[in-house]
Amino acid sequence: MPGLFISFEGIDFSGKTVQCQRLREILEAAGYPVLAIREPGGTRISESIRQILLDGDHATMSARTEILLYSAARAQIVYEVIKPALAQGNIVLADRFVDSTTAYQGFGRNLDREFVQHVNEFATTSLLPDVTFLIDVSIAAAAERHRLSGRTADRLEVEAMAFHQRVREGYLAIARESAGRVVTIPGEHSIESITEKICDHLKKKFDLKMSAVK
Repeated sequence: MPGLFISFEGIDFSGKTVQCQRLREILEAAGYPVLAIREPGGTRISESIRQILLDGDHATMSARTEILLYSAARAQIVYEVIKPALAQGNIVLADRFVDSTTAYQGFGRNLDREFVQHVNEFATTSLLPDVTFLIDVSIAAAAERHRLSGRTADRLEVEAMAFHQRVREGYLAIARESAGRVVTIPGEHSIESITEKICDHLKKKFDLKMSAVK
């Protein structure tokens, strides 16, 4: 089968990473060749950029520096990992892709949307996922999950609630304008029910043969 590109999006602590991991297990169990990546990261160069981006000591980083670093990391993984994997017929699962930049830097940082689009297209040579699952949760629910996790917040996670609200609204706007590419799933449902919705969509749209894990 030809390669298939699936991405997962959402604000921090939306549950997207869990769903990406669960889908990987399901697809591998069904015999599909799967490559799962995270952004920023996934290559030696991109992981080095990730450390710079998320370091809490870099609080003075400008919005322009931020978008260029995210895009540089993405350009490398597209060139080095994603495109070769798709060409070999793999299913690529991405924990974040260009929609994150549109939501966080375009809406969250209020950078010019047309500029953000051009940067995204340049970094990816206009590559888009075949389908994107937006796991949508309220800011309050995400904040409570963060508190319960006990995890130290990174540079973006410590931003004010108003920033995260703009990011969430940005994601919902992207979904409305995506011509069906972005599938929005309420993230406050059970993990199992979210996985089931994802699998049902993939079965119908791409005729994938798989059974959900319990």
